[in-house]
Amino acid sequence: MSATTALITGASGGIGYELAKLFARDHHNLVLVARSADNLAQVAKELQSQGVTVKTIALDLAERPAPKFLFDQLQREGIAIDILINNAGFGAFGEFAQMPEEEIRGQIDLNITALTALTHLFLPPMVQRRSGRIMNVASTAGFQPGPLMAVYYATKAYVISFSEAIANELRHSGVTVTCFCPGATNTGFAKRAGNDQSRVFKKFGAMSAEKVALDGYRAVMEGRTLAISGMQNWLVAQSTRLAPRKMVTAISRWISEKAE
Repeated sequence: MSATTALITGASGGIGYELAKLFARDHHNLVLVARSADNLAQVAKELQSQGVTVKTIALDLAERPAPKFLFDQLQREGIAIDILINNAGFGAFGEFAQMPEEEIRGQIDLNITALTALTHLFLPPMVQRRSGRIMNVASTAGFQPGPLMAVYYATKAYVISFSEAIANELRHSGVTVTCFCPGATNTGFAKRAGNDQSRVFKKFGAMSAEKVALDGYRAVMEGRTLAISGMQNWLVAQSTRLAPRKMVTAISRWISEKAE
């Protein structure tokens, strides 16, 4: 049995939950973080039956002190993290001018600030051991501007740029950094964001969380720097590099609008 431990944020549902199942299947011990203690307890009970140790920590990572609190707690308990999966994140649908400040700030605090802080905290011990893996979950949204979800798309652009940069910095360290970019996925994300009736979900369809998680799991374990889940999503991401920017932005808005 592997003695490695994977820390997964946003692990109580969706892609994070499916990733947790894959790590447990391959005998990695787990530290699972999410806001809901009850949901985490259910996941832990399920996964412990596979013979792995599962520690759960109910925490809102959007709170500024939370990443350091998490790191310090694991340090005190002598739990070394070999694989960090920064999966927690959320989006909010609507025009920026009318969006409540807490929705704007919340997306930045979770998608950018918490992800950056957790990476900065858990990376040095990995470098010291010359062994470790980090996967930051971005989105294909990060490859273009996103009218009606401007802040969310911008946060994911940050995750892509940040991850690729530090992957280069760490290329001789023994630590790999993977930026994983799913497209539309069947999870609770769209309903929470308010865009579950958009064309991207209603007209084009979404991938299953199980399939997306498997793509992400393979990417991080292979140490790939950038991985896009699904051929259609890969083609769309590549096309944004060639098309005129105003066209890309207009199309991005069209697919985010409500399906008729």
